[in-house]
Amino acid sequence: MSFGTGVPSVQIGDLKDGDFLLDVREDDEWQAGHAQGALHIPISEFVARYGELTEAAPQDGRVHVICRSGGRSAQVTMYLAQQGIDAVNVDGGMQVWAAAGRPVVTDEGKPGHVL
Repeated sequence: MSFGTGVPSVQIGDLKDGDFLLDVREDDEWQAGHAQGALHIPISEFVARYGELTEAAPQDGRVHVICRSGGRSAQVTMYLAQQGIDAVNVDGGMQVWAAAGRPVVTDEGKPGHVL
């Protein structure tokens, strides 16, 4: 899925262990399965919970934004870029994450799945 030249993006294969990942999917999607270590702030609550991101994100690091397929994360990526944050959209989202064999877990650390 492409969102044009205005949205900075990365491929799943470009992500390294330890990269800061922000998951903007809704609670039911998160509970079904997510990337371990990701910060979860649903897009529907993002503006109200923005401070949680600024506290958790690396000061001079990049924020990798992910959702199910890349649409919602592209919106959040653009918002963050407007705030002066180095943010990139993860192309293909959690669907491509799982298809690439990256681990998807529940809050209990058990295998999860992408809704």
